[in-house]
Formats: sequence, C-alpha cells, structure tokens
Amino acid sequence: MPWFVWLLTAAALGAAEFLTLTLVFGLLAGAAVVAAVVAGVGIGLLGQLVAFGVAAAAGLVIVRPVALRQTARQPLTREGSDALIGKRAEVMQEVTATRGLIKLSGEEWSARALDESLVIPAGALVDVMEIEGATAIVYPRDLLP
Repeated sequence: MPWFVWLLTAAALGAAEFLTLTLVFGLLAGAAVVAAVVAGVGIGLLGQLVAFGVAAAAGLVIVRPVALRQTARQPLTREGSDALIGKRAEVMQEVTATRGLIKLSGEEWSARALDESLVIPAGALVDVMEIEGATAIVYPRDLLP
C-alpha cells in the first residue's frame, strides 16, 4: 500500500480521536504513521501490516494504561478557595451555625461552624473544613470549654 494512504488513514484516525477523546484512535493514528514510514522505506504490504499491528498493540497495551492513570490523578496543587481547605484560622468574632468572622491567610472571612451546635469564641483556632462561596466552614482545633 502506498505511504500516502497510511498518512490519510492516520489523519482520519486523528480526527476520530479529536471527536471521541478516548486515546484509542490517536494511538492507532500513530501506528498508521509508523506503517507510512515503513511503506516509504519500500517494505511490502506484509511488513507494513506487521509494523502497524506491532505499533498499535504497543500503544494500546503499554502507552494507553499509563496515560489513563496519569489523567485520573488529582492535581498536586490546589488553587483558589480549594487551597484554603485544611488551613488553620483564628476566630475574630464568635462563630456560630449562622455567622462569624475568622482571619484566614491574612484575610478576614465570614465563617460558620461545621457542627451547628457549637459556638466558637473569639481567639480560638479553627480548621477550615470547606468553602461555600465566600464563607468558610470551620471546626475548632481544640476542645471548647
């Protein structure tokens, strides 16, 4: 088969990958490029098919699982308000189930207690459990009196 047919096949498979984002068609497109190179060197149809098969198998068996594992990982750094979860803060005004004020990373934030039965006094240290909009949901670091 002529090399340009393999390149057309690779382009079609690349377009299919663009539409599906499964990483299968992209690896097959890479295998078609390998077959195009083999065809360009002058090796016959059987060699081209073997090259395509070996490259496709290597991509699907070796590369795809590694790539899928990498994309499934959580990012190492958290950004925005997500980066504040787990931080320590100081209560500026008493924190209840409905209102309060804390100093978090040098800024004042509105806050609510995670446990609605708690009243956290000013000066207590709290952990930020979650962020809802511009309100930090907090829980005390130490036992309250």
